Amino acid sequence: MSTAFHFYEPRAGHGLPHDPFNAIVGPRPIGWISSRSKSGILNLAPYSFFNAFNYVPPIVGFASIGWKDSVRNIEETGEFCWNLATRPLAGQMNLSCAAVPPETDEFQLAGLRPAPSAVVSVPRVAESPVSFECRLSQLIQLQRTDGEQVPTWLVLGEVVGVHIARPLLKDGVYDTAAAEPILRGGGPADYFTIGHEQLFRMFRPK
Repeated sequence: MSTAFHFYEPRAGHGLPHDPFNAIVGPRPIGWISSRSKSGILNLAPYSFFNAFNYVPPIVGFASIGWKDSVRNIEETGEFCWNLATRPLAGQMNLSCAAVPPETDEFQLAGLRPAPSAVVSVPRVAESPVSFECRLSQLIQLQRTDGEQVPTWLVLGEVVGVHIARPLLKDGVYDTAAAEPILRGGGPADYFTIGHEQLFRMFRPK
């Protein structure tokens, strides 16, 4: 085994001060998920395992380590919204991840306003410049290669409505950097943002 690389098998532990997996697979988009329980209680929570998985139809998904309020709400109602977490909203996004009882409304906790959606009954974050209205398409419990289930649930939703603040559309093209999205890095507290200085273009070969 080459001494130029630190090698480990995850089942046996990484042998480092902090698990590097999250830092390597990063930075990652934040799944800032709003949902509503069957009894009407609003929930807003950020998930660091989030991404987009399909164009047509557009499908997004997030993984919840543990059966949390968001997963329960989405299973009950079949609906949720994804809201873009931006640099100006970073503090409020962080407040919404507090470990609080299920009856707590994280919109109120974080000082955010729920805005009515157009297609689903779950509200979106009014202050967020981009939101996706989603309907649950699959709810999957993850498992190991040997079939043993792990306490993590993958929630996949079809995007049925999209809200974009008009200033982010430059000549009809969405300006990613102008939205100042924040992304989750590694370690206990690392985040990143995107600016125009990081932009480079590279077209696919024909």
